Amino acid sequence: MSELNVSRIMEVGLGFFASKALLSAVELGLFSELAKTPMTGAEIASTLDLSPRAIPDFPDALVALKFLQRTGDGSDALYSNTPESAMFLDRNGPDYIGGMLEMANARLYRFWGDLTEALRTGLPQNETKHSGEPMFATLYEVPERLEQFLTAMAGISAGNFKAFAQKFDFAKYKTLCDVGGATGQLSCMVAEANPHMRCVSFDLPKVAPIATRKIEQMALADRVEAVGGDFFVDPLPKVDVITMGMILHDWNLEKKKSLIRKAYEALPQGGALVVIEALIDDARRENAFGLLMSLNMLIEVGDGFDYTGSDFFGWCREAGFRDFETIPLAGPSSAAVAYK
Repeated sequence: MSELNVSRIMEVGLGFFASKALLSAVELGLFSELAKTPMTGAEIASTLDLSPRAIPDFPDALVALKFLQRTGDGSDALYSNTPESAMFLDRNGPDYIGGMLEMANARLYRFWGDLTEALRTGLPQNETKHSGEPMFATLYEVPERLEQFLTAMAGISAGNFKAFAQKFDFAKYKTLCDVGGATGQLSCMVAEANPHMRCVSFDLPKVAPIATRKIEQMALADRVEAVGGDFFVDPLPKVDVITMGMILHDWNLEKKKSLIRKAYEALPQGGALVVIEALIDDARRENAFGLLMSLNMLIEVGDGFDYTGSDFFGWCREAGFRDFETIPLAGPSSAAVAYK
């Protein structure tokens, strides 16, 4: 019998140490500053207005965690970004994914402190906990919080949307509607990768102006349009492909099935419904991120949950869809496709 080891238990149990070190570094803009030039510990403290006590522990911890590189030792050592930090954590870079980490730091980190209460009550633990207001109504009532949320979703979704735009066969389709399209990111990526496609980003009226601005910045306004509406109230646009990127997991089973039925009704014969999520593996043993994301839905909305590909395809069969496939995307996420 192999010797038992406590290291994995301690690594996960105290994982918030490493998590908060990274989140604080993003909040402080450390990676963006180091993108300009390498710095000594003293220069980092001066630039970010940190206490001398933070040096050298803070940057050295990030070195040990492989988020920073260090040349030399002692007070003259120079810190710089790793290739991954330089690409993904510089706020001024095109591939910045830190918006999700910013939201995790500002919102989710403290809400997860109440996970035990959520497990016992089944109730959300976010801003709605005391107000009783629905999550999205609360998020959308403050423009700055709305922008932060949309930026976070764009950051966490970018790799998956880009992979989908390149991997899915759009040859026989001409039009797409991204339901809950937020900043229009998926629509723009599909239009960029597939010049024959015309796309609609469909989201609440407060979101449409933000999406329109992003679409114009991408110079895609001739083929991508932002449309305001409520996908539970208004009919979905009649298109060849309907996508839902990290949308379906926000809702309970009844509302999930309602959205799937609405998509079925809006699609032509041969049309496709695509959901992009951190799909849980059918045996519910492997995709820890998908399972933890489902717990995050408990924290955020209470009755929303993530699901397996088998779950999704079963709901789609009930609605009338007949053919199905799964396309692996980035990391733990996949695109589940149902064909009418």
